[in-house]
Amino acid sequence: MIKLSPNPEQYKALLETMERFNEGCNYASGKAFETFTYGQFHLHHIVYNYLRADYKLSAQMAVRAIAQVSESYKIDRKVQHSFNSHSAMVYDQRILSWKGLDKVSILTLSGRQIIPTRIGAYQEARLDRKVRQSDLILRDGIFYLAVVVDAPEPTPDDPNGYLGVDLGIVNIAADSDGKTYSGNQVNGLRKRQTKLRGKLQAKGTKAAKRLLVKRSRKERRFATNINHTIAKSIVAKAKDTGRGIALEDLSGIRDRITVRVRHSQRRQHNSWAFRQLRTFIEYKAKLAGVVVKLVDPRNTSRTCPVCGCVDKRNRPSQARFSCVSCGFSSPADTVAATNISRRGLVNDPHFSPALVGVG
Repeated sequence: MIKLSPNPEQYKALLETMERFNEGCNYASGKAFETFTYGQFHLHHIVYNYLRADYKLSAQMAVRAIAQVSESYKIDRKVQHSFNSHSAMVYDQRILSWKGLDKVSILTLSGRQIIPTRIGAYQEARLDRKVRQSDLILRDGIFYLAVVVDAPEPTPDDPNGYLGVDLGIVNIAADSDGKTYSGNQVNGLRKRQTKLRGKLQAKGTKAAKRLLVKRSRKERRFATNINHTIAKSIVAKAKDTGRGIALEDLSGIRDRITVRVRHSQRRQHNSWAFRQLRTFIEYKAKLAGVVVKLVDPRNTSRTCPVCGCVDKRNRPSQARFSCVSCGFSSPADTVAATNISRRGLVNDPHFSPALVGVG
């Protein structure tokens, strides 16, 4: 995400272009739904000339509008799609180019605009790669570019074992080395946010609704930052020790959680971004050349890593594991992560049964 610093005239030009672009998208969407023409090639022949003549879009802007509409109908064709006047606008290399790291040339309805940018060290380190496309975004009255760049992926190393990672709520994550990543800070923020949300919703004023949106964004940014930090730490540990990462296959986790937990706890469980954390771990692992394996999570927290006993009674509490067969005791999350680690090794094509044993 790169912040733009346009002057008042440039800001007006960007805003007008974004609004006209989305008007064009709504026109193209209406024609697509009316004629059942959803493919980009055929839709192009129906709406292109109108987008150029009636909406004054440049040739490439019209092409991008048609592509955006066609892409949206790949998901759902049951209802006509509509675009907000300030929805993101897609720019490709023909209508946006970089002038060094501090300026960008953007095509608007008023012609090319050379607009200063504000970037940090993170963005600067990545803009030396090939830029694929950029989305122009308007957020809280500020224009940003969401830039997509090529990120070369190294060939994954053959892992020397797997670092198992168990995802949870009290502890957001725990690995098979015994390290836990507590969720207390996040859950404390969510509890405070829930109380404030109730008060603001009861108030119902415009100011209260604006504050609700602001607080919701703050909460998402905070949780996203926590997920990034945890993912970075896990991938770095696996890379430094020459291991892959074994994760739970979280398909259907929402349904399993709803069945398992008390009604009063469902908000806390359902609000956590399990898939986001897993996605962060997976893409950071790809960039680092670390293999990621998804394993079946069933009974990982009920299986004794010493004797192999699987029993519901092995979990006398949320935090503790105590085997009813051999008496082995350990933090439950660490036990689950250990079992996940072993399942990752079993699923590895280079697996040797001698490497995994009970005890």
